Amino acid sequence: GNVSFSCLEPQVVPVTFLSSSSYLALPGPSGQDEVFVSFQFRTWNKEGLLLSSKLHQSSGGFLLYLSDGRVKINLHKMGRVLSDIAAGAGLNNGQWHSVSLSVRRNRISVRVDNDVTSFAHASIPLQIYSGDVFYFGGCPSSGNISECNTSFGGFQGCMRLISIGNKAVDMISVQQNGFGNFSDLQIDLCGITDRCLPNYCEHGGECSQSWNSFHCNCANTGYKGATCHYPIYEQSCEAYKHRGNTSGFYNIDSDGSGPLGPFLVYCNMTDATWTIIQHNNTNLTRLKSANRENPHTVFFKYSASLDQLQATINLADHCEQELAYYCKKSRLLDKSDGMPLSWWIGRTNETHTYWGGSLPSVQKCACGLEGSCIDSQHYCNCDADRDEWANDTGFLSYKDHLPVTEIVITDTDRPNSEAAYKLGPLLCRGDRTFWNSASFNTETSYLHFPTFHGELSADVSFFFKTTASSGVFLENLGIQDFIRIELHSPSEVIFSFDVGNGPSEVIVQSRNSLNDNQWHYVKAERNVKEASLQIDQLPQRSHSAPPDGHIRLQLNSQLFVG
Repeated sequence: GNVSFSCLEPQVVPVTFLSSSSYLALPGPSGQDEVFVSFQFRTWNKEGLLLSSKLHQSSGGFLLYLSDGRVKINLHKMGRVLSDIAAGAGLNNGQWHSVSLSVRRNRISVRVDNDVTSFAHASIPLQIYSGDVFYFGGCPSSGNISECNTSFGGFQGCMRLISIGNKAVDMISVQQNGFGNFSDLQIDLCGITDRCLPNYCEHGGECSQSWNSFHCNCANTGYKGATCHYPIYEQSCEAYKHRGNTSGFYNIDSDGSGPLGPFLVYCNMTDATWTIIQHNNTNLTRLKSANRENPHTVFFKYSASLDQLQATINLADHCEQELAYYCKKSRLLDKSDGMPLSWWIGRTNETHTYWGGSLPSVQKCACGLEGSCIDSQHYCNCDADRDEWANDTGFLSYKDHLPVTEIVITDTDRPNSEAAYKLGPLLCRGDRTFWNSASFNTETSYLHFPTFHGELSADVSFFFKTTASSGVFLENLGIQDFIRIELHSPSEVIFSFDVGNGPSEVIVQSRNSLNDNQWHYVKAERNVKEASLQIDQLPQRSHSAPPDGHIRLQLNSQLFVG
């Protein structure tokens, strides 16, 4: 006949403790001189009661609980702590962890994840005997059960493979009321939710979580708010000057709450406000012995990435960079074949042969445009190829080509041939977003823009001044969702929105009238955790989002301003 072998895998039945009032009560081997309990758990909470029991024929008991992500056991009698030991670390990471508790012959021990390094034990000054009920995760709210009167609350998470006295607990029998009792449990399912996946913390914010919510640690990111969305630094030197700051080093965040991070610049506010961005080679550099086969190439690294530089340049009204080329028998252009002998490369990696003070695609220097070169047959002073020092110096100011990232020089290998170059820092002034004011002269005046896209997080900020007692600043509608900021009364601004959970409002009231024809600042932000509104320097008001509601803002009409 046929012979077959099979091993029946034990059924693993997880249990979910849904709230801080959940509990599972299981009978214990009452009166025995040893206690042995083991189980596995997973949770996001740092604190919570895992197991408690009253000792047999005494007023004492023990608590096995989580504290700051560690398993601790507390043995007490008549209000006096007899033993308090801890094991493990970082056990609130959402992974399964095993715990074994053993009390026998005046000795108590606890082991976590079967790890020798996560083992703790202690001697106790009396013989103890097991009680008749073990409470997992919490205790019934009715009745005075002293061993459950803890400050850290009930356990929220999952347990499985519960064993009492080396005997596995059949959770299906418990579910069918065969023995034990429970409240607010979900049996045969671990209903834990990873609230950090996807990670809604922006700009590198570190996500941590509990059973009900997640938290973003924004330290050292340059951003703030519930999801590290809003920049703590201004977008430009112009904005710092408007706040009353003086010349100095400042971090700027050119794209605001966008993906690019902040970087350090020097703001010169003595007259016009200049943003100064340094690179790694601002000294005058002399060179010889370069030719087309062996060119001298120098690269410039800035205190910001090329994307950050581009955002800063795009934001500015004007940018410039001084480039000086000093020459002695060192030409910039070979007139015989029309080929450049030296050139520079800009942000977009394109080669340019015009020099300081000139215009793009002209292949001249400043003296060539002005008709002032030392030799009228050439368009650059250096192309006169004289055996004495001359220079072609001026500012490059075509924004799309800035900053200079590389210079290549090839004509310094002839007798008495020598050159030197010096590249100044990138200088930018103005803020195209800061002074772009608009006047709305009638009640029907408005501006309209494409649909506002801020599905998960978005912020809006602006200055306004008015004498009107009320009016809508901006509004964008969807089928059901909407977003609106309005002056509701002379002293009240309302930020209202709907992301599918019903309309919500954040209201800021000012003691002073806001329709005093003076400039006032408004900043509104909405993300998956909260919505906030701030007016001038008044305290920011916030409204928390529901923990498990809709989170995406879905709009489909135009954005109307004014």
